[in-house]
Amino acid sequence: MATSRTCDGVRRRDFLKIGVLGGTGLTLSTFLRLAEAGEVRAGRATSAIHINLGGGPSHLDTFDPKPEAPDGIRGEFETISTAIPGVSISEHLPKLAQCADHYTIIRGVSHSVAAHDLGTKYLNTGNRPLPSLVFPGYGAVVSKELASPRDIPPFVAIPNTPQVAGYLGVEYAPFSTQNAPRAGQPFNVRGISIGRGLTVEEVGRRRNLLQQIDQTFAGYESSDLINGLDAFSQRAYDIISSPRSREAFDISRESQSVTRLFGRDPFSQSCLLASRLVESGVRFVAVSHGGWDTHQDNFNRLKARNLPELDAGLSGLFLALAQKGLLESTLVMVSGEFGRTPKINPRGGRDHFPRAMFVVMGGGGIAGGRVIGASDETGSGPASGSGIAPDDVAATLFTCLGIDPQAEYHTPTGRPVAIVRNGTPITEAFA
Repeated sequence: MATSRTCDGVRRRDFLKIGVLGGTGLTLSTFLRLAEAGEVRAGRATSAIHINLGGGPSHLDTFDPKPEAPDGIRGEFETISTAIPGVSISEHLPKLAQCADHYTIIRGVSHSVAAHDLGTKYLNTGNRPLPSLVFPGYGAVVSKELASPRDIPPFVAIPNTPQVAGYLGVEYAPFSTQNAPRAGQPFNVRGISIGRGLTVEEVGRRRNLLQQIDQTFAGYESSDLINGLDAFSQRAYDIISSPRSREAFDISRESQSVTRLFGRDPFSQSCLLASRLVESGVRFVAVSHGGWDTHQDNFNRLKARNLPELDAGLSGLFLALAQKGLLESTLVMVSGEFGRTPKINPRGGRDHFPRAMFVVMGGGGIAGGRVIGASDETGSGPASGSGIAPDDVAATLFTCLGIDPQAEYHTPTGRPVAIVRNGTPITEAFA
């Protein structure tokens, strides 16, 4: 799965940004109050998979088509019926149309951040970006709050993710695979699979030497950053030395009944790996699928690559999780950073448009076969009111996982910060 550069020069590659560190534990007070009032059921999800469609997918050409709109808005694609009575999506998503009873489409999601980098941060944290604070991504919060086996990475990115640990600290950063699996080929993960002739014993000897050096200089300097790196290093060693962890990444061990649900493209194989990882105990998997920045040649690019790959990978993910008995305990969320303009530009493309976009959520306590929210007749904004905010989507994700979205962490300076500052769970989405 190739990285790509968006129109504003942001490259979709793996990176770890070390933000401010520290923080206290979460409570479940708000979530439990909602549950006691009957507004939500107890958090069902024990893991989550987030698929980031980098570049900003067109809502009108995917999950929110407008077949009755004028030619310059409607676009080239026809629509097809789904398993949800009366609901249609793009003709190039036939497999997702058939399994629409496994997920909910959220339409009319709206915000005002039209830049790739800032929009991506917003949709991967649930918090509108601030210059003074780096918010942790979903995976960092989940890996902090939900215990996982010591020898299994709690937060994995395939092949990378824009999500960072932020003020939670480097120990909650993702373990990135750096590349996507290929169908029929062995998959080696940097930092998980041992290459270049190294053995676990050799890694252990090098680690012991580093510990001896650390002890020699102990007491001279200490910081939250160093402590965080030490914790991350210890966890990484536990993982690299674990046969169970290496086995979790080996998609060749999957049964034919599961592998045949997916396409052979890198994104589909990444989704296959994601299903295997949550089955092995990984709490959060972030999958990146770029190439949605379609300022020109929108329709050819979508129908030739993006939509067929999304259709094969995402439908396979829902069906594989259901077959494994994991759909009820695994929340799946799909989002880009914004939608695209209803009006088709002279280059046959659509431009950035945060006023209307879609999000897909399924499993983990989310009802299947629903459409929540709506955009207006041309997809130019929410049909009524201010629409659904990314903050609300994030609050819904955390609530499904039994994490109170209004609970607070504290930064190293003592500043209290809610996990999601302004969001309210979308109660209509819960099963």
